[in-house]
Amino acid sequence: MTARKRVGLIVPSSNTTIETEVPAMVRAARLPLEVTFHSSRAVLHSVDVASLARMVADGDRNVSELSDARVDVLVYACLVALMARGSRAHEAAEAHLEGVAREAGCAAPVVSSAGALIRAMQRLNARRVAIITPYMPDLTQRVAAYIEDYGIFVADSVSLSVPDNVQVGRLDPAALLKHAEGLDLSGVDLLVASCCVQMPSLSALDDLERTLGLPVISAATATTAEVLDALGVPRSVPGAGALLRPSPSAMASGG
Repeated sequence: MTARKRVGLIVPSSNTTIETEVPAMVRAARLPLEVTFHSSRAVLHSVDVASLARMVADGDRNVSELSDARVDVLVYACLVALMARGSRAHEAAEAHLEGVAREAGCAAPVVSSAGALIRAMQRLNARRVAIITPYMPDLTQRVAAYIEDYGIFVADSVSLSVPDNVQVGRLDPAALLKHAEGLDLSGVDLLVASCCVQMPSLSALDDLERTLGLPVISAATATTAEVLDALGVPRSVPGAGALLRPSPSAMASGG
């Protein structure tokens, strides 16, 4: 019998990307198990501080709903919602939501996109990074400050200034190279090509790495990496950038 695992996604109501990019990467990993995805949505239309705070307040309900499905890992899939709350907010949020899940009878770990991105940068030993965000400049500044609180300097950033979250999901990944070329990448260890799980980037990551000559990750690849960890399988996804690049041995074996 094929092993089965369930991933619970907590997503903004207007999100369309996390439910396509993360499952696509998990499928590309060719896992020896069946993985299904289950979502609970919290209302979000405009990406601003007040709207994000209202969405976060719905998190307990989201976790309780997904716990009914006895998922194996829970993903809080809105990076800026937590980073906008201030320094190290994901640490408390992950612990709190795991407690909510336990009370609902579900012993699943919680991965937040905010925490996953920080941990991905730490794993890759990044000290200077550049970021591309779809946010208004004030939110991008909050994200940069959040990252820098972990000792990682944000050397440059691009704010695409798209407040409508539906429109964020319609941004063209092919435009990321142009945005990246407008950044000052001197001395940068790492580019975060999409500092938002709603801004599509997966199809562009490998091309960006080849062109720019440095590792490129996204909020979605960082999240997927930790989902794979929670499922107990290797981080090995072709075409998904540095964080998920298959090892030579995995490629030789066809895994």
